[in-house]
Amino acid sequence: MKIPLIGLGTWGLWGAECERIVRLALEIGYCHIDTAFAYENHKQIAKAIRGFPREELFLTTKFALGQVTKTMTLSQVDDKRILKSLEKTCDKALKELGTDYLDALLIHWPNRERPIVEILAAMHRLADKGKIRYPGVSNYTIHHLQDAYDAGLSVPFNQVEFHPHLYQKELLDFCQSHGTQLIAYRPFGKGKLLGEEPLFAELGQKYGKSPAQIILRWIIQKKVPVIPKASSEDHLRENFTIEDFSLSEEEEKSIDLLDQQKRYTNPTWGDFKY
Repeated sequence: MKIPLIGLGTWGLWGAECERIVRLALEIGYCHIDTAFAYENHKQIAKAIRGFPREELFLTTKFALGQVTKTMTLSQVDDKRILKSLEKTCDKALKELGTDYLDALLIHWPNRERPIVEILAAMHRLADKGKIRYPGVSNYTIHHLQDAYDAGLSVPFNQVEFHPHLYQKELLDFCQSHGTQLIAYRPFGKGKLLGEEPLFAELGQKYGKSPAQIILRWIIQKKVPVIPKASSEDHLRENFTIEDFSLSEEEEKSIDLLDQQKRYTNPTWGDFKY
């Protein structure tokens, strides 16, 4: 299982601007493009990736559980119905993205009414059919993942909010111990980290890097791929140029201490028991 360390998040990119930014990213050298049904930009991404070798790309999209189960009552939920509905959702993504397969298909958010096991089992069957390479989840916590592990199901990816103000070390350690690759989104905390923490500017001055590059470097040194959004060529290039320096162990630990367990995405969301 190999995923690029730096990818492009496309939330908030639409229309011609989305197509332009994704194409620029690919020309710079990005391979991983992350999207979701909720972003409503599949078709623009399809236009942008046209002409690039498909085998060199890593395409990820995400779906809401309601897309698969919205027409089912709890008594109607069974393996065949879920697989049929999930395959229909996957086929829609494939058509919109103009591709024969997805590198990763993720459940976008957990849902207390739809435990992970039935859906993830169907996602593994889609992988067996060659429609996706890896099934996975997004925004899942330890006990949500444990349900899957207890059922004997692997979870290749868990995409979560991850940055110095939300250093999810316990989740990271848990995922790594179970063979699940964490992927970081919202690395700059909606920009809050760039303006509120002088440490990043200090380290940036030392290494000749921007505060954003210091944050991204901290994340990949945790062995966590990251998918920052960018809306200009300068920022695309800046985010992509972070593998030519390293933070010292002491510097990395000083950033660890900035953790506040603070979410900037859907901050009212929390863990729950089914």
